[in-house]
Amino acid sequence: MSTVICPGTFDPVTNGHLDVIFRAAQMYEKVIVGVAKDSSKKPFFSLEERISFIEDEISGKNNIEVESFDSLVVKFANKHQAKAIIKGLRAVSDFEHEFQMAQLNKRLAEKVETVFIMATPKYAYLSSSAVKEIASFGGDISGLVPKKVKSRLQARNGVGG
Repeated sequence: MSTVICPGTFDPVTNGHLDVIFRAAQMYEKVIVGVAKDSSKKPFFSLEERISFIEDEISGKNNIEVESFDSLVVKFANKHQAKAIIKGLRAVSDFEHEFQMAQLNKRLAEKVETVFIMATPKYAYLSSSAVKEIASFGGDISGLVPKKVKSRLQARNGVGG
């Protein structure tokens, strides 16, 4: 069985993240979405919330699973015998960082590949940070994130729906 991982902090998950996850699920037998605990980033949403947001969206997708991890990405990949790490790319600036990470990961785990999936054009400039900023000023984030994420962001920012 070809298993891949799709790691990230997903704080919060966006429709761009989900697009990459669903496209990976069409190419591979099993996709494990790894939600990083990553306390160094001081997440806006708790780990449990971030996992719940993704679980809601993958409901009914039999070849996608979600779980947390707090190790190196390659250790998480090896734990699941994943053949690849899936990373979404939006722009050249993403590539610069992801290329470096892919090279380091290859050095740490020679048998684990990194596969880049280009963002669908409508999500090319979408990021969790941008969504949080737009929401904090009461901007409309419809179509950028799942409805549950939108509701929670609005509630946290004291903005009505």
